[in-house]
Amino acid sequence: MNFINKLSQTVFSVLLAGSIFSCTDLEEQVIDEVIGGQSSNPESAMAAAYGQLAEGTFTDHGLVFGLQEYPTDECMLPTRGSDWGDGGKWRALTEFTWGTNNAQVSGTWNALNSGITKTLTAIESLEENPDYQNYELFLAEARGLLAFYTYTTLDLFNQAPYRDPFTDNAPLVFLQANTEIDNLIAEVESIIPSLANLGENNTYNGRFTKQAAYALLADMYLNRAVLKDRYNTSSNFNFTEVAVDNSGNDMEKVIYYTSLLIDGNFSLESNYFDNFAIDNTNGSEIIFAVAQENDNIRSSDNDFAYMSTGRAQKPTPDNRGTNASNVEPEFYYTWDNNHDDPRFHRYYQYADGTWFMNDGTTTSVPAEDTRPDTGGLWFHFNRGLQVGQQYGPTLDGKGGFNMTADGRIAVSKLVMEKNTTIPMDYTPDLNFDNPLAAVFSQDQINRGVRNFKWEFDPEYGNGSSAVDVPLYRLGGIYVMRAEAYFRNGQVALALNDINTLRTSRTREALYNNAPGKAITSLNEETLYNEIGFEMYWEMYRRKQMIRFGTYDKPYTAKAETQPYLRVFAIPQETIDVTDGINQNQGYTE
Repeated sequence: MNFINKLSQTVFSVLLAGSIFSCTDLEEQVIDEVIGGQSSNPESAMAAAYGQLAEGTFTDHGLVFGLQEYPTDECMLPTRGSDWGDGGKWRALTEFTWGTNNAQVSGTWNALNSGITKTLTAIESLEENPDYQNYELFLAEARGLLAFYTYTTLDLFNQAPYRDPFTDNAPLVFLQANTEIDNLIAEVESIIPSLANLGENNTYNGRFTKQAAYALLADMYLNRAVLKDRYNTSSNFNFTEVAVDNSGNDMEKVIYYTSLLIDGNFSLESNYFDNFAIDNTNGSEIIFAVAQENDNIRSSDNDFAYMSTGRAQKPTPDNRGTNASNVEPEFYYTWDNNHDDPRFHRYYQYADGTWFMNDGTTTSVPAEDTRPDTGGLWFHFNRGLQVGQQYGPTLDGKGGFNMTADGRIAVSKLVMEKNTTIPMDYTPDLNFDNPLAAVFSQDQINRGVRNFKWEFDPEYGNGSSAVDVPLYRLGGIYVMRAEAYFRNGQVALALNDINTLRTSRTREALYNNAPGKAITSLNEETLYNEIGFEMYWEMYRRKQMIRFGTYDKPYTAKAETQPYLRVFAIPQETIDVTDGINQNQGYTE
């Protein structure tokens, strides 16, 4: 039996309630018992370790996504009239005022700590069962997954908790990013021989395979200079430092590991948005993903689609969005002269040939698709960035869509649900009343370009989804290699990788499946923009901005900031009860 499926048969109440460090002596005792491996067998312990990826950690908009995206120039969640105030916790991520008590920062820290705890538990469970059939493979996977959780925690918080699973009564220590990054790289490199290739030994892209290790190593080497010199005021990081094993430099290692993947068994999707579709489980680009399974085995989340969709934009009569997050103008305007790029926007075509043009010319679409679970009608919005006046179905007041006389779904101009006097006209410019406060009044709630990159999955309700969340995919590997080539002085090779991405994507049949257009030259600004075109809203932007020296600069609803804000505060609730941990530089209690 696949160990992921065993999660449905095991209750992990103690694991879910605890973390690697304790708030009380009772919690400390319980956690130690769990980490001792007495409460679960290797399969169920591994299922819990993988399951934490989908327990909101990498799927909820307010956890890793929120910390990697909301503080950037790419994405924000402003207060909109009476919605999304929540004590200012969301806008604080945009305004860089999160401090030591922000609920989303604390939630992310706790979720990642839970991932570390559960993975350490899996390792100890395996150590207690050395005759287990899949011992060597599972142990390598657990060590790789532990490195992934730890690296993400170090990236966001500059330190991470750790208790050696191979030593009895090992003390709790807090790893520091500037020293631990080299150890993590050496650790992942050491387990590669014991990992399976993707597809072997019943592995799939939801498991930590050799290919996941290559992607993680490329990521760690690309960002190693930042983690070693986090508070560099000039943002002049040493990207070509000698590699951990003294063979080549960091960028050459990025090139090596990304090339293993680019030359491997993956291929770029011609339809860029297939990477983020409901049926992306077997996508040709996905290397390592959060597998979202909607059969009560694990949690799943629709947030990346649900949050940006307007309340009056209804994929079915039973589903709606939240009118929350939007694209920021700095990012939107990088697309100038690139609106024909296949990654910017894609129109949806129904089986009878009808295109949803979203400009008032499409007045109806066929009622051909229904939700698999309820049989309710299903309306398909376009994908990518949505700007300007929006159109779609409206409700008939009887639990269904308004229909035409010949049985088609009627399409009409949409208005904002919370203020029906305001057209649903999504504007690139935000124009906050206070330029440094991400707050809209009720008559401004239409502002902000929306991102429909991720497909809205209506089958499982507003909150859940079958869309797997790629953590590493081939498009991201190409931009990593392009950046490494560029930083290593190999600009022509970097340009070639960027153009491979551009020309491998194609537009819809409405535009004769035309491929994207190549560019003729590459400088740092162009490279920066091209990375954004490929990776927007994929928990990538914050790291990119820090590497390129743009994160500290002022942009929408944000003043110029100090380098210490490149990492988040350790939650004060942790500082107050935990020996051996110190607050990060720059933060005060």
